[in-house]
Amino acid sequence: MSRTRFLPCAFILVFASVLVAGAQRSSSAARWFEGARLIVGDGSAPIENGAFLVEGETFVWVGKQGQRQPPSGATRIDLAGKTVMPALIDGHNHIGLVNERDGSNSKANYRRENLVDQLQRYAYYGTAATMSMGLEADQELAYELRDQVIPNAARFLTVGKGIAATPIAGPPGEPRLGIPYGARTVKEGRDHVRELRARGVHFVKIWVDDRNGDVPKLQRAVYRTIIAEAHANGMEVLAHLGRTTALADAKDLLESGVDGFVHLVRDRDVDEQYLASVRAHPKVWSGPNIPVPATRNTIDALAETLPASLIETMRTQLAQADAKGNMPNELFELHCRNLRRIHDAGMVIGLGTDGTGDGFGAHEQIEAYTRCGMTPMESIVAGTGTNARLLHLDRMGTIAAGKEASFNVLDANPLEAITNTRRISMIYLRGRELDRQALRAGFMRVR
Repeated sequence: MSRTRFLPCAFILVFASVLVAGAQRSSSAARWFEGARLIVGDGSAPIENGAFLVEGETFVWVGKQGQRQPPSGATRIDLAGKTVMPALIDGHNHIGLVNERDGSNSKANYRRENLVDQLQRYAYYGTAATMSMGLEADQELAYELRDQVIPNAARFLTVGKGIAATPIAGPPGEPRLGIPYGARTVKEGRDHVRELRARGVHFVKIWVDDRNGDVPKLQRAVYRTIIAEAHANGMEVLAHLGRTTALADAKDLLESGVDGFVHLVRDRDVDEQYLASVRAHPKVWSGPNIPVPATRNTIDALAETLPASLIETMRTQLAQADAKGNMPNELFELHCRNLRRIHDAGMVIGLGTDGTGDGFGAHEQIEAYTRCGMTPMESIVAGTGTNARLLHLDRMGTIAAGKEASFNVLDANPLEAITNTRRISMIYLRGRELDRQALRAGFMRVR
């Protein structure tokens, strides 16, 4: 190559490297946030008039304003009058099968475009990570998306395929049929755990439910083998409980070594025998997944991201329910009673929505926990610091030095009224402010 041809190329390469380096410096430039109330996410008292320093995607320093001066050159962001809390974490969903743009529900919807759309909806409402619980219609796609950093989107976690007695003995509905592994024998259960381990899965989801006698039930010997094999491989087992034998199943699952429940006991009130077992297994946790009735506030919030036709249908249904009067919601009250009892017995409470993609469910669950007797602080911690610990998201869940800077800036204090978690002023995801206006416009765009 001639020297005269080489020099321009070299200049271009050097110039490009300078631009890249400049962009990297810009993206990691220090930002100093000051004046907000800080809810740390670990249950400690909020820091009034707090301040914190973010560099890149990381909290570098967190404390009270005045304890430290902002570094020279840092961008200063005034949050006076605001409340900052960690971004939420949803430990239980089934995204990808529903298309939020048209309301369709099908295995054909399980495509990258639809999954990213839903992960961005989660981010829009202040959730930074969400775990898909065993209904992956395309396993390879799910493993591909796992832990990828997708712009403006919540982090996607997956348990891979869940395990039921047969592939059609998992959750009902045609779009979900055939997705789970089937395990009618001890050997099948053991083999499936090993397959999941080979794919780097940490949590094993099992369905212990006969759907009111309509499908075979995962047998005791099989789920005990699954639990033992998972533990031998450093994995954890999370159990779905049904609606007819949940209390009896939960008792035996506790004694069998299960690590967590993705539903509450929901067939009857828990008894003292169960509560004694809860106390004897203090590391076992629950993602209560309270059945939450629709409210005007919820529909108004979803109106920011869902089609007008769907919102109108939801409002009509709510008006029809209101016209019938305030009927007692027995299932909601049963969940509340059981949540209060296991909480008082010391069971660890995380947060899971069982959602299908609209992204708003974490706020509904937090409100429900508070209605059922938990304090606002306990409810927030369930969906932030506790969930981060349970899901082994070591850099997430709290506002502390060294942690990932994913946080929600609120216009009002959720410790005074838990629904203030919905009053979002700004969201930062991995240190970058989310362009919520652009996301909202994208959600409403017809494709």
